[in-house]
Amino acid sequence: MALLRGVWGVLSALGKSGADLCAVCGNRLRSPFSFAYVPRWFSSTLSGFPKKPMTSYVRFSKEQLPIFKAQNPDAKNSELIKKIAELWRELPDSEKKIYEDAYRADWQVYKEEVNRIQEQLTPSQMVSLEKEIMQKRLKKKALIKKRELTMLGKPKRPRSAYNIFIAERFQEAKDGPSQVKLKTINENWKNLSSSQKQVYIQLAEDDKVRYYNEMKSWEEQMVEVGRNDLIRRSMKHSAKKDTEEC
Repeated sequence: MALLRGVWGVLSALGKSGADLCAVCGNRLRSPFSFAYVPRWFSSTLSGFPKKPMTSYVRFSKEQLPIFKAQNPDAKNSELIKKIAELWRELPDSEKKIYEDAYRADWQVYKEEVNRIQEQLTPSQMVSLEKEIMQKRLKKKALIKKRELTMLGKPKRPRSAYNIFIAERFQEAKDGPSQVKLKTINENWKNLSSSQKQVYIQLAEDDKVRYYNEMKSWEEQMVEVGRNDLIRRSMKHSAKKDTEEC
């Protein structure tokens, strides 16, 4: 019974995203640990697995984001998320309750669907697939996290001088196989003088400053909406230190 609950928990963590990946990849899926065979019946079962319901705030954000984008077409996602967070904080409890009730109702449906799928799996099938499920759990969780961060408008990481050079020259390169163009660009980079490379090194430094400023603003917004789990450890330590000094 403990095994059954454990596998059920893993399946719940996979959600619809894990199902889609299994359905697309077919019989075999790459995992960060090994190459594991996944029977067809397992892929077809996961393809119908329900997606976890959105929380009340995420539901509200997803509903408001298209409206804010239409009203502010040139604004960045991070700026829109901040405005939506402010709107959510000012929302009366009676209106928040509508989203919270919708989440609870969807969660109940989700649990019932998970129970239905669980009853279709035999104990032997669950035992034979437990290892494969566990191996893929981290990969699926990372993919779901990446999609969530994109939706929340997390700033893009800073690029290196070499990456900036590649992006610039790749657009200018003539038509041809990507590998050939990358090889040519790589040779061009090696042949640059120190002064020529310094231009891109400075651009990379500027991008680091951009990333630092955007991340600081974004993390402040995440704190405001109660998503402290997305804050970097260094940021948490700094905030804690400031609080103690006060």
